Amino acid sequence: MKHPFSSIQLGSIFALGAAFLFSTKAIFIKQAYALSPLVDGTVLMALRMASALPFFLLICWLNRHHNQDIKAKDWFLLMVAGLIGYYFSSWLDFAGLMYISASLERIILFLYPTLTVIASSFIYKQKLSLKSIFAIALSYGGTVIVMLQEQSHTPNESGFWLGASFVFASAVAFAAYLLMTPKLMLKFGSWHFTGLALSIACMGTLVHFALTIPEPVQLLQRLPLSVLGYGIALGFFVTVLPTILMMQSI
Repeated sequence: MKHPFSSIQLGSIFALGAAFLFSTKAIFIKQAYALSPLVDGTVLMALRMASALPFFLLICWLNRHHNQDIKAKDWFLLMVAGLIGYYFSSWLDFAGLMYISASLERIILFLYPTLTVIASSFIYKQKLSLKSIFAIALSYGGTVIVMLQEQSHTPNESGFWLGASFVFASAVAFAAYLLMTPKLMLKFGSWHFTGLALSIACMGTLVHFALTIPEPVQLLQRLPLSVLGYGIALGFFVTVLPTILMMQSI
């Protein structure tokens, strides 16, 4: 029986689903920050990635026979992609949310598609269409307007710009990850690549947590159960599901 959707339509549906789930991340994070003074970006990221790691390890195991003709350079690039896309980018985003609102964070972070388009035009020497240029200008113009409006109502101006800078740097890092993804997916396969890259990101996050937080086990024991619940929700609903949808859309 013929599939009711074309590959482009199906990919678009997956991408929309991933964007919707990703967009809930800032809400969960801000709610968790408000529940306890012990919670910061590093702690919440560790909860998120610890919850997601078992799922990504399972994906790796189920797709372990896929790799063929994979070189050491490919493994190195996969490690870099995982650390940039879901460790470094996420840490910057979580840190930025300590200073700015969830709504502004979403607006800034979702500039990453424009960054990907601009970078692709330079890398592959493709001229941007007039429609693309207009859409990019509209995106950045609207973002600047919203930023200036929110900044005028923020008492801590230096913290506001620091948070906005962190989130924009997160968008840049995620755009770089997306640019690296297609070729690596062809090498490893979409499912295997997703499992490996995210497992690496999870492990990097947990190492960061263990090295930078004094007495990490005792800290986790003092956290409210509601914070742990938000960490699990971030791990499954805002990391595992949207990441799989994003990879399938690509």
